[in-house]
Amino acid sequence: MILRNSCRRCKVAPRGGPEAAAFADLKDATMFPANRSVSSRRLRTSLGLFTVVVALSWATAAPATARDGGRVAADEGSVSAEAAPDCVHHYDDWRYTTVVNDCDTTVNVTVDYTDGQAAPCRTLAPRDAATFAGYGPQLNYVTGLSTCTPATV
Repeated sequence: MILRNSCRRCKVAPRGGPEAAAFADLKDATMFPANRSVSSRRLRTSLGLFTVVVALSWATAAPATARDGGRVAADEGSVSAEAAPDCVHHYDDWRYTTVVNDCDTTVNVTVDYTDGQAAPCRTLAPRDAATFAGYGPQLNYVTGLSTCTPATV
């Protein structure tokens, strides 16, 4: 049925009453202008701002020692290049890394992590254990144990 008071696109519309008002609201809500693209200037500005925000967030990211919650001070011992003896074992978990000295002598040991995170130097007597940071949500796994020289206080 074609009516005289119809819209240009649909060719059929109710003449009056509540149906006409509902049709007019629907028509305004569903008909968009033909050109809905974003201008190239606005797109360049948005991408530029996004790039600046990402770059600033990476530049201000906390170093590994700050993520560790300040548990390790910089002067808590120096690491030597030697690996810990085979009788020193470690058991790593999400939260803690436990190091056990099964040797007959006292050993100074520290933990080596995948991202080079600093770990304190601990002195372990025979059959003694120490707790270090685990690998955590950043998946910073233990790569080995090293001997070290404890800091003097």
